[in-house]
Amino acid sequence: MIKVGVVGASGYTGLELVKMLVSHPGFELTYLATTTGDSMIEQLHPSLSGVITMDVSKADPADVVKHCELVFLALPHQASMGFAKEIIEEGVKVVDLSADYRLELDTYEKTYCKHEDPSHLDEAVYALIEYYREDLKKARVAAGPGCYPTATLLGILPFIPYIDSSAPLFVDAKSGVSGAGKKLSETTHFVTINDNIFAYNPLKHRHAPEIAEKIEKIHGAKMNVNFVPHLIPATRGELISVYATLKEDIDPIEILKKHYANDQFIRIRETPVDIKSTAGTHFCDIYAARNGNGLFVNSAIDNLLRGASSQALAAANLMCGYEEGMGLPIIAYVP
Repeated sequence: MIKVGVVGASGYTGLELVKMLVSHPGFELTYLATTTGDSMIEQLHPSLSGVITMDVSKADPADVVKHCELVFLALPHQASMGFAKEIIEEGVKVVDLSADYRLELDTYEKTYCKHEDPSHLDEAVYALIEYYREDLKKARVAAGPGCYPTATLLGILPFIPYIDSSAPLFVDAKSGVSGAGKKLSETTHFVTINDNIFAYNPLKHRHAPEIAEKIEKIHGAKMNVNFVPHLIPATRGELISVYATLKEDIDPIEILKKHYANDQFIRIRETPVDIKSTAGTHFCDIYAARNGNGLFVNSAIDNLLRGASSQALAAANLMCGYEEGMGLPIIAYVP
């Protein structure tokens, strides 16, 4: 058993990690921490009462080194890199769920803030599993993709060779409120989101540079990504619709089936996808269709799992020599 910890255990992604790690056959959960500590995990998350009882400490890099061989950092950007840089050199493997290690230095500093740990940024592996699986097996730092980029990239990447890169790429993204985290704001207040749907940060959201950067790194294509996220009155789930211009005749479904033929957690659908069928799972469902040279790609994931915690666990599995799917959730919350 490999000893692992979760720093940032009070949030939604931290909770999802604990839920999976409790019964994971290869990992032993030995450390839980938050910025304040002095609690029990079942107090932070009453749903875990009767499932696990464990102290939650105040986050301390020295304690991580003492108790863990691998740690999941479910912290906000900037806080994560300040913590990670102190433990990586001590031999602890890191799976970071924040944005701190997922972008090139120039892109990160233009989009977020000045980076505090550029040396480890250079060695971090982007944990989009289907595209960086072999690299993750050798990594000591894994950078979890954003939830919107995960669903968008898994849907559109198979089609980049067939797309006119001079035409704009439009991404219409819709997410459940849990994607905004636990902290209450005016936009996530029940009175605002109930029976409502609205766009936020249209064409300016910081996940657009991440999508564009990864398309270029994987396919060498510079795309003008127009990204518009929406908040929907649902707890979890994410639905992505991508619109692109084709430069040649293709059969979209056949391309998807061939591209993901060996990927067990990608499900190719013959009809448009929905968020309920992936809620509670690590699956990404994808559908695509064309009208002349117009391409429509439709993908769905659980934003807290495939978009964060279960993708982080899959990366950890690979980093530790386990089978990719070990301990990943596969049963959807249906009905």
